[in-house]
Amino acid sequence: METRLALNPSPAASAPPISPSVPGGHLFYCAHAMKEESVDLGIWDKLTRAVMVLLVAAVAVGIGFLCVPLIQQNERMRQRNLELESQIQREEEVGRHLKATLDAQRSDPKAVERLAREKLGYAKPGEVVIRFQETTTNAVPVP
Repeated sequence: METRLALNPSPAASAPPISPSVPGGHLFYCAHAMKEESVDLGIWDKLTRAVMVLLVAAVAVGIGFLCVPLIQQNERMRQRNLELESQIQREEEVGRHLKATLDAQRSDPKAVERLAREKLGYAKPGEVVIRFQETTTNAVPVP
């Protein structure tokens, strides 16, 4: 370890004035000594760097642990959003189909006649309606 201190018995014009309280009239100029000093810190410099790297890594891991639940929640919400959008599309399709059926029943007399025959069992004069009932004897009982 090498340390150099500068002893200046006659201060330069830029140096501060010599204090009368210093015995011998000599001053140690620490600022000047710091510029010339080269200290090899050896293992301490490496340890300081290692500690700083570990601190940065610990902060990054901590931020990761804080962000992972938010990222997972975001993914779940995106998935739910996609499911709801597909459900909206299905419901809109059902709505279009029902609207088309309703428009047909309002404007098409043949559709109204078919509906009256199928749902209500109506018939024109002179027609015979035959109804079939399903027999439940062949049905397997549900436990």
